[in-house]
Amino acid sequence: MPTKSVRALLTGVVAVLLVSGCGSGTAAVRAGEGTGPSGAGSASTAPSTPPSSAAAAPSTAPKALAASVPVRLQIPSIGVDTSVMRLGLAADGSVQVPPIEANAPAGWYRNSPTPGQVGPSVILAHVTVGQYGNGVFLHLSRLRPGDRVVARLQDGASAAFTVYKVQTVAKAEFPTAAVYGNVDRPELRLITCGGPRDSTGHGYLDNVVVYAALTAEQ
Repeated sequence: MPTKSVRALLTGVVAVLLVSGCGSGTAAVRAGEGTGPSGAGSASTAPSTPPSSAAAAPSTAPKALAASVPVRLQIPSIGVDTSVMRLGLAADGSVQVPPIEANAPAGWYRNSPTPGQVGPSVILAHVTVGQYGNGVFLHLSRLRPGDRVVARLQDGASAAFTVYKVQTVAKAEFPTAAVYGNVDRPELRLITCGGPRDSTGHGYLDNVVVYAALTAEQ
């Protein structure tokens, strides 16, 4: 993963990927406001309840794929088959999230590698979507090591990943470096909100993070 991309991923702006838009419908926050994952420099991995489920990361990986934007995401074990939109930064400097609407898709953060490139490709989606009910990642926390995730790419290729860790963490303890930091093989990060509702009843106290490594090309 290019150094420039690593720096972008570890900035405070990027670190608020999973903001209060996890189904609450409220606007994305700016870096440092504290409702999303903490800013750069936070590397705590202490999980909240339930604890993380993890297995050893694969020691080898298939050859990295050419850069190609993801257009579809499939997670058979939890019934996910969704289109993927591109997400960047909003005009106010916050990270965009998928819209709060019925059938809102997942979103790939376009300043991360595309799935199958070396580095952590970041895809996020809502757990709930306000008045519209359940979000794409409603059951993300049910994933377990060994589960398969497939990203269909714009060039017709597919990147298949195997989950090796599932983590639920308090937003104040979000493991920024582990999620966005450089890795020497193609990996995938899936992120949503989780845990109990916050005091407003509109947001969530935790984040669910899934770590997966490239295992095959279909």
